[in-house]
Amino acid sequence: MGETRPFRATINFTKGTALDLQEVKQLIDLMKESDLNELEIEQKDLKLRIRRGPSGQVTTSTGAGSHPPALPGASPEQLAAPQKGGEGAAQKDEDGVIYVKSPMVGTFYRSPSPESPPYVEPGQKVTESTVVCIIEAMKVMNEIHADVKGTVLEVLVESGQPVEYGEPLYKVKKA
Repeated sequence: MGETRPFRATINFTKGTALDLQEVKQLIDLMKESDLNELEIEQKDLKLRIRRGPSGQVTTSTGAGSHPPALPGASPEQLAAPQKGGEGAAQKDEDGVIYVKSPMVGTFYRSPSPESPPYVEPGQKVTESTVVCIIEAMKVMNEIHADVKGTVLEVLVESGQPVEYGEPLYKVKKA
């Protein structure tokens, strides 16, 4: 595909582990200026990967235990709330059933494009790293991972619908 070449840049992040919108925009601008297709950052409790697809559309992915980029309208408590039990956005609500919840406010999409099949269907087995959907926030497409091993029981949100922080997206039977 393309050759890997070293690149070094300095961006001064605000204190803490959450990135604010301006910092994410700086990273995206840096990628465009440097003609980078993928950028990955790891520091303390933050792991962020930003990549451009074939159409040039930017997607981000945050690792388990990391905080999503800060968005306008999200309270500091929502952004700073630590993930429990190492299960990322998935939290136990019923015996043996896990709800994969939205880590941010945005628009929910079950597939990468309108023509593509959904990432997951009811009855499908998932692992912690399985991408289950995309949430669009501020024109950035964020891949959401199951963060649990099990079987999808139910899709709780229609594609194209707005979702709130912490809103259940999928019901999963834990393996």
